Amino acid sequence: MKLILATQNLGKLREIKTLAEQTNHLHWLDLELAPKEFNPEETGSTFAKNALIKAKAAASLTDQYALADDSGICVDALGGKPGVYSSRYSEGSERNGCLKLMNELKNIMPEKRTAAYHCIMTLVSPAGELLCQFEGIWRGRIIDHMRGKGGFGYDPIFFLDSHNQTVAEISLTEKNKLSHRAQAWQKIAEYLISHYR
Repeated sequence: MKLILATQNLGKLREIKTLAEQTNHLHWLDLELAPKEFNPEETGSTFAKNALIKAKAAASLTDQYALADDSGICVDALGGKPGVYSSRYSEGSERNGCLKLMNELKNIMPEKRTAAYHCIMTLVSPAGELLCQFEGIWRGRIIDHMRGKGGFGYDPIFFLDSHNQTVAEISLTEKNKLSHRAQAWQKIAEYLISHYR
């Protein structure tokens, strides 16, 4: 079964491909990146709405089943920002996003910098019909300096008290056990196995 991943983000593709490879009974699944023309406008006010927009756009372009992930970081002290705007929070690199977020929190005490990564995964049919939608939430806090070389996005400043490390410092194997994306993927995988195996 071919499944189009509704993104141009290679980091997401790598992460989801690794998750799929680590899932039993999914060897028949072939994950592909959306074509170059894929560039839907994310006008939704929630992760769920944006995931559906992206999944439908990828299905429309390819006439294949499509999986979209809309995710971001929600900081409690900022009223849930940047939220759905996480990937467009600052101009330029992912590093700039981290710097902007740290700057916005510079006057907030470390224990008040709680945050959560949110992920919604949406699966649609080749005709764009919604088949299922699942959520994953991963809690941590934002630190005031970047640590680690792994991951992407806000991983270098997203600190896990349970590990005394940022997400950019833990292994991909560990990340794929814990992350918001791993949680949502597990539910998607169960759906795929029960409906298409």
